[in-house]
Amino acid sequence: MSLKIEKRNNETLALIGRLDTVTAPELETEISAALSSAESLVLDMEKLDYISSAGLRVILKTQKVLAHKAGLKLIHVSNDVREVFDITGFSDILTIE
Repeated sequence: MSLKIEKRNNETLALIGRLDTVTAPELETEISAALSSAESLVLDMEKLDYISSAGLRVILKTQKVLAHKAGLKLIHVSNDVREVFDITGFSDILTIE
């Protein structure tokens, strides 16, 4: 499976597919590029089908970087991905809308 990342604007990335061990480095690269010019980041997860611990690591790392800036926001999170955030406790530390 794969991950497609659509850049909507300087601060919004839409994730489509699976965020796992194979695809997490790709997201990390895209996030690093976005953060070079942005103070905040929005990840649209409407079409993200799956997230593994590698994906969670990238999200957590991004949250830590942006904690001292305008922040990270996750939007349109699917029920399956939301369940992973709830089970891992990530819903308590992330802004999910």
